[in-house]
Amino acid sequence: MSSARLLDRPFDRLLMMSRRTSALVFYALASVLLALDLWTKALATAHLNYAEPVVLTGFFNLTLLHNTGAAFSFLSTAGGWQHWLFGGVASIMSVVLTVWIYRAPASAVLVKFALALILAGALGNLWDRVTLGYVVDFIQWHYKDYYWPAFNIADAAISVGAVIMVIDSFRSSRRS
Repeated sequence: MSSARLLDRPFDRLLMMSRRTSALVFYALASVLLALDLWTKALATAHLNYAEPVVLTGFFNLTLLHNTGAAFSFLSTAGGWQHWLFGGVASIMSVVLTVWIYRAPASAVLVKFALALILAGALGNLWDRVTLGYVVDFIQWHYKDYYWPAFNIADAAISVGAVIMVIDSFRSSRRS
């Protein structure tokens, strides 16, 4: 296949970008995901009543909940100190992720994509913690009477980004 033809594919164009330009693309992705997260949380807060499920299917509800803890409400009843701990961790991680995206080679597209997802999620939940004192959750999956803890777009982005990082680490170890 000719090199001109390779550059017609968007993924290949990402590989050919400079490190700086590549970083800007992934910062833009993180910004879009952050905006989507904050927008959906604002919609949920404006249109849902707290803890009253809106049934959409037999396995999916929209339920507005406030999480003062970490993932799955871990430490939510710890008395308030966890607010500062999780806010501090999210702040430090956001700086680390921002630098990591910039320093990763432009060819590390999958890693940068994963980092952008995690960055967007960390910033979305950090924004809630700083401005509200809790994280707004509203997406709820269930099977019969077994409920998965409510989550939001930020949580989903972090989870997907983490899975991509694990997959990439397996791919990298096989190439070595």
